[in-house]
Amino acid sequence: MQGNEKVYANVNRVLGLAMIVVGLICAAAQLAKGGASPAAAQAAADMPRIENAKFETRSVSGNLESTFREIAAKAAKPEWVGYSVDQIAGQNGVCCDNYSDDRSCGTCRLENGRGESVGTTRSEGTVKLEGARQLLVLFRFEDNKVTKIRVASQDCTLDAGGLPLIWLTGVNVRESVALLASYVRGADFEQHGERGPGNGALTAIALHADASADRAFESFIKPDQQEGLRRKAAFWIGAARGKAGLSGLQRMAKEDPSSDVRAHVAFALSVSHEPGAVDEMIRMAHDDTSGHVRGQALFWLAQKAGKKATGTITGAIESDPDTDVKKKAVFALSQLPKDEGVPKLIEVAQTNRNPEVRKQAMFWLGQSNDPRALQFFEKVLSQ
Repeated sequence: MQGNEKVYANVNRVLGLAMIVVGLICAAAQLAKGGASPAAAQAAADMPRIENAKFETRSVSGNLESTFREIAAKAAKPEWVGYSVDQIAGQNGVCCDNYSDDRSCGTCRLENGRGESVGTTRSEGTVKLEGARQLLVLFRFEDNKVTKIRVASQDCTLDAGGLPLIWLTGVNVRESVALLASYVRGADFEQHGERGPGNGALTAIALHADASADRAFESFIKPDQQEGLRRKAAFWIGAARGKAGLSGLQRMAKEDPSSDVRAHVAFALSVSHEPGAVDEMIRMAHDDTSGHVRGQALFWLAQKAGKKATGTITGAIESDPDTDVKKKAVFALSQLPKDEGVPKLIEVAQTNRNPEVRKQAMFWLGQSNDPRALQFFEKVLSQ
């Protein structure tokens, strides 16, 4: 049986590659005759690398939502449907749901036992040097409904586990955002965990290179939305949505009624690359009404800002009215680079009037393994 399965997989791989090659040849031939549009050639160039799938292509009929209704009506058994859209620009890439600085990708295994997201095989293939980077958006259908949504980068090889994979062409990016948003807004967003279609849809929208994605996120972070959605949306607008995302986080930091959500906003600001993110974290550390939020803002400032954060952290140790916040600020000092943090911890341990704060500073000095901390302890013990 294993031999037959291997032969079957190899045949499917060859057929998939052959279909892509034929599509490219046909597109080139039609262009040479003047009969094909640049859009047709681009669609052929944007075809994904497929293996281990019963592969076919279809054009969107009517609009994307109606096309999905037609597919769902016939999708009693498991199958995948996918398409590509322009992906946001930036240094980060996405490989099998994993958004990170590592832009290389291998085989994205859509079907596996635990739903793991990252394949382990490095694929070689054509690297796209010009034009927008493409995001692959993938929907798993079963029992006439979407059960999973995943994303992958265009340099991934998609392994569909032997299932049918329908590839749609002619997808409008705004229709893609609208379709995905319908899964995010579903009443069961928080019920299915990280692998639910709503979470996959949220990730996919975040990576769309279109202003309609920013408008969708504006609706997701409104105070009347579920807290779980607001927290997850905050992360994505910090990580992926640039200036528009920073503007949304600034509003959330000031206006969201939940201290848990605002604490998560502090983290989302720490992953933003926008210059104003640090200033907003500093404002939160000073002004938020919740001690929990101020403490989180101090912690993430220490991870993010280095010297710019030191004044805010030491100011909280001296002036914040909440002892728990002072203790969190001491911990934040321990997270700074040692040449900045250790001297400040020694200063706090020597001079702060609050015994709980001094005790906390001594504890983190003991964890630092820094020679200056050892000298300080020797001096204290010899007195």
